[in-house]
Amino acid sequence: MFKLFNSSLVKKYAMAISGLFLILFLFQHFTINLTSVFSEKVFNSISHFMGNNPIVQFILQPILIFGVVFHFVMGMVLDYQNRKSRSVKYYYVKGSSNSSWMSRNMILSGIVVLLFMFLHFYDFWIPEMNYKYVEVNPLDPDRYYFEMTHKFESPIRVSLYSFSFLFLGLHLLHGFNSSFQSVGVNNKYILSIRGLTKLFAIGVPLGFVFIALFHFTNSI
Repeated sequence: MFKLFNSSLVKKYAMAISGLFLILFLFQHFTINLTSVFSEKVFNSISHFMGNNPIVQFILQPILIFGVVFHFVMGMVLDYQNRKSRSVKYYYVKGSSNSSWMSRNMILSGIVVLLFMFLHFYDFWIPEMNYKYVEVNPLDPDRYYFEMTHKFESPIRVSLYSFSFLFLGLHLLHGFNSSFQSVGVNNKYILSIRGLTKLFAIGVPLGFVFIALFHFTNSI
């Protein structure tokens, strides 16, 4: 069993599955945040449900955290193995002529995204845990919209978020499509899948930037 998991093929497969799982979470997170642009009431209602649903909080949330850590660690392991297996460095073999910047710098973009997630946890997850489980404040279903928009009053924080989302887009441009290839999706629909992955990789990060800028401009 250990030898099987230690193979590069299994690691790439696991990396792809964890990446697709995180993409599903990202899309769900984006759709919820997007409602804040159109309706404060709807955003508060959905956020309250997600924040107080025991399945979400005690099952899905730990799985998500594990998925983030697993995906990052597996990416580091695969990158190390790939570099170790090469007898000649990229700049000797002109890697830029054989691969895109995104594919050669997935670790760099991944590190930026991970640092952003630490900021995001600091901004929202830690205060949420403190509110509910440390201070044990009474339930307030109308607090979520203000808590989010308050963070986007700072131009520095909005700039950090926007910069991070651009790197997320770069990470997704290569990673999303590669995930399908790693799990063996290579049929007549592959061109359509590539188009959809590019649309997602560009549209969702820009959508997050739009949400941050929207609330920032409304706070001025």
